[in-house]
Amino acid sequence: MNETDFESYRAFRRDLHRHPEPAWCEYYTTDRIVAALRDREPDDLYVGREALASDARTGVPDADTLDMWADRAREAGADPDVLELTADGHTGCIAVFERGDGPTVGLRVDIDALPVTEADGPDHEPAAGGYRSEHEGYMHACGHDAHATIGLGVIDAVLAGGFAGTLVVVFQPSEERIGGGRPIAESGHLDDVDYLLAVHVGLDHPSGEVVSGIDGFLAVQHFRADFEGRPAHAGANPEQGRNAVQAMATAVENLYAIPRHADGKTRVNAGVVGGGTATNVIPEEAFIEGEVRGGTTDLADYMFHKAERVLRAAAETHGCSVAIESTGGAPSATSDAALAAVVGEAASGVDGVETVRDRDDLGGSEDATYLMERVQDRGGLACYVCVGTDHPGGHHTSTFDVDDEDVRIAIDVLADAIDRIGEAPPSNR
Repeated sequence: MNETDFESYRAFRRDLHRHPEPAWCEYYTTDRIVAALRDREPDDLYVGREALASDARTGVPDADTLDMWADRAREAGADPDVLELTADGHTGCIAVFERGDGPTVGLRVDIDALPVTEADGPDHEPAAGGYRSEHEGYMHACGHDAHATIGLGVIDAVLAGGFAGTLVVVFQPSEERIGGGRPIAESGHLDDVDYLLAVHVGLDHPSGEVVSGIDGFLAVQHFRADFEGRPAHAGANPEQGRNAVQAMATAVENLYAIPRHADGKTRVNAGVVGGGTATNVIPEEAFIEGEVRGGTTDLADYMFHKAERVLRAAAETHGCSVAIESTGGAPSATSDAALAAVVGEAASGVDGVETVRDRDDLGGSEDATYLMERVQDRGGLACYVCVGTDHPGGHHTSTFDVDDEDVRIAIDVLADAIDRIGEAPPSNR
C-alpha cells in the first residue's frame, strides 16, 4: 500500500469518527460509503431498502430520533438522494464486483457507533488530532469506523490484483443493537456467497496479532418488558394502587435467580430499568431492557423462555400486566477451520503481523453470526477474523481508538486471503 492510499484511508476513517451515528441512524456514514463505492464503479450497488429485508429489522428508533439524525446528516452534506434511499432507518449498503469466473467471496463490516461520550483531553488521540466526535454523547467506541474503512481498502486491493470471481462487500448497520445482521441475511444477497469473511479490530488482542478464526460466540436475545399497574396516592390510598415498579423490581431479582444450564454458558442482565413519576404516586408504569445469552442458540432460547416466565409471574404477583418485546438477537456460530487456515496463511506473510493465532473465543455476541449461518446453511464456509490493535481504552469506553497502521494490516490480510480463495478455493471435505 502506497502512502497516498494510506493517507486517504486515514482521512476517511477520521471523517467517520467525527460523525458517529447509532444503530439504524447511520445516514451520514452510509452516504460517505456510497460515494466512495460509486468512485470504484461496482457492478451492483444496493443501498438502504435495496440491501435489507425491512420487516426483519429490530430495535429501530422512533420517527423523531430517525428524523433528527437524518437532519444532522443533511446538514453535514449528505446527498439527498442517498438520504431518500435510507429513509426511516434503512441504512447500510452492499457492493458487488464481478471479476470473471470463480468463487463468490463476501466480506462483512459493520458501521454503527455507540451512545458513549468521547474523552476530551491531550492524551486522547482523536481529541488531540482534531477528529473527536462532533455528536456529543456518541462515539465510535468499538472500531466500526475502522471496519468501514477496511471494507473500502479491501475492495481496492482485490480489484488491483488478479482476483477471479465475485466480491460482495456488506456494510452492515445496527450491529451494536444486534439488529442489522438478520435483515442482511434475509435480503437474499448472500445466498450465492461461497465464502464469507467478517472482521473486527482489537477484541483485546494487541497490534501485530491476528486471530484467523474467532469462535465462542454467545447467542443473544434482547428484550424490553413494560409493566403496567394502577396509580394511587402513596399516602392517602396506597391500597388502591398496583405498583408497577414493585413488579419490575421483583422481576429483576428473579431474573438473576434463573437456574443456569449444565450444557454450557448462560447469562442474563437487566441492563436498563426505570419507572414511576413522583415520590407520592404509586407507580403506574415501569420497564426493563435486558438480555439473555447462551453458549448455543438452544441455551439462549432456554434462558429467554425462563425470563418470560419470570417477568409474567412478577407482574401477576403485584396485580400488574406486562408486555414483553423481543428487540433483537443473534445465534451462535463457529468459524470454519478450512477458511480460517487460508486467513492464517495470508496473515503470516503480511508486514507488521508478528503472531497468528488459529482460534480464540469471543466471549460475547455478534450478529455477523446470522450472515455466517446463512452462508454455512447453503454449503458455504464462513470465518470471523480478528486483527489486533493497541487501543488505549477497552471497547465501549470513552478512550477507545484504533491505531491506523492496524487498518493497513487488516486490509492486507483480508485482501491476500480473498486472492488465495480465488486461486485455490478451500473445502471442508
